[in-house]
Amino acid sequence: MFRLLRGLVLPAAACDGNRDGDSRYANLFKKLDLNEDGKVDIAELQTGLRAMGIPLGKEAEEKIFKAGDTNQDGQLDFEEFMRYLKDHEKKMKLAFKSLDKNNDGKIEASEVVQSLKILGISISEKQAEKILHSIDADGTMTVDWNEWRDHFMFNPAADIEEIIRYWKHSTVLDIGDSLTVPDEFTEEEKKTGQWWKQLLAGGVAGAVSRTGTAPLDRLKVMMQVHGSKSNKMNIANGFKQMLKEGGVRSLWRGNGVNVVKIAPETAIKFWAYEQYKKILTKDDGKLGTIERFVSGSLAGATAQTSIYPMEVLKTRLAVGKTGQYSGMFDCAKKILKREGVKAFYKGYIPNILGIIPYAGIDLAVYELLKSTWLEHYASSSANPGVFVLLGCGTASSTCGQLASYPLALIRTRMQAQASVEGAPQLNMVGLFQRIIATEGIRGLYRGIAPNFMKVLPAVSISYVVYEKMKQNLGIA
Repeated sequence: MFRLLRGLVLPAAACDGNRDGDSRYANLFKKLDLNEDGKVDIAELQTGLRAMGIPLGKEAEEKIFKAGDTNQDGQLDFEEFMRYLKDHEKKMKLAFKSLDKNNDGKIEASEVVQSLKILGISISEKQAEKILHSIDADGTMTVDWNEWRDHFMFNPAADIEEIIRYWKHSTVLDIGDSLTVPDEFTEEEKKTGQWWKQLLAGGVAGAVSRTGTAPLDRLKVMMQVHGSKSNKMNIANGFKQMLKEGGVRSLWRGNGVNVVKIAPETAIKFWAYEQYKKILTKDDGKLGTIERFVSGSLAGATAQTSIYPMEVLKTRLAVGKTGQYSGMFDCAKKILKREGVKAFYKGYIPNILGIIPYAGIDLAVYELLKSTWLEHYASSSANPGVFVLLGCGTASSTCGQLASYPLALIRTRMQAQASVEGAPQLNMVGLFQRIIATEGIRGLYRGIAPNFMKVLPAVSISYVVYEKMKQNLGIA
């Protein structure tokens, strides 16, 4: 589409340094000034860019307009328009130079691979060529400054890290297990407050998603705690037992705590991630893939440590009988009175140990699937698109769960065993040995069927609500 822009509004002479620069800006401005009144409003900018084959999306277009409209009169005059493009060109020049490692005025595939590796993103030479192909206007398989400038002329990104943000792991996937590595935000998003809006949107999406899939989540917990060879609880009779014991409302028992803990866990995880990144940042100011993984895992462990008592409450409420607890606070009060403070951290060790395989496999599978798609199915773009990323994220989260599930099961049993009549009070190793001895390897995966059943609806609900929240908060 940017080749179309070049052909429509960029005369050949304009590609030679700064010669005829004002004329180039004037040609662009004329294309956007649809009513020819010497000013461009947001509607004209959006319509004009679409007419030129550059549909950036509402958020990007509004970002450009806000940055350019310095006198805040709701319109861009030619001086404001030219000033914005000149300032933006300076930023893009710095980004270009950061990629042009040998300073020959051209970006090659090997330089893209090298630069992204420094930023913690590993891609193949073939993928780098596809990135260049989407920018390369003259077919040389290298990108010079003019091609780079023309391609990113109306991209509101301020630096190379923002340009490649769409390769990052998305935060919208909430499957109710709260183990994913936190997302990152640009400095601009932090300054403008966009970060907390995105976290809020993700939190609301998670709350709706968890509530929608709560019956499957409670069934999973019941099967983890009560499932055995003697008690052959499956999905059908598990639901029957819950309905018979407590009615339809009992299917959502424990969901309140599961929703309430989203906000503190997300906030702590985000804060801790930023702190660990600062500690692990290299001398050159760059953060590699390993450092990001370690930072994310430590952030997850910190958040889980802080809110772990709520995890215990969720499990106790989920396996509790009708009338046993009047609510979250009554449950906490009774546990404290009967078992003491230590009860709120039962199962803590397997829970923390489960974060490492979950996060590691989640990230590794995500990057592998995304890279494979870009390698074999991307035609000319380096952007996989939202549905490909959602698919990769769903599959990677599922693989992460599969690897960490035995530890999750042992954690849940340890949390609940004090409330199960006749159950021995075993530690992690003892419980593991007992499950293997009495139930075999399959016993470590009890409840995994409803756990997998909830992944697809959880991701779907989470994504739809997240997008709606972004629109309502003005960040769509």
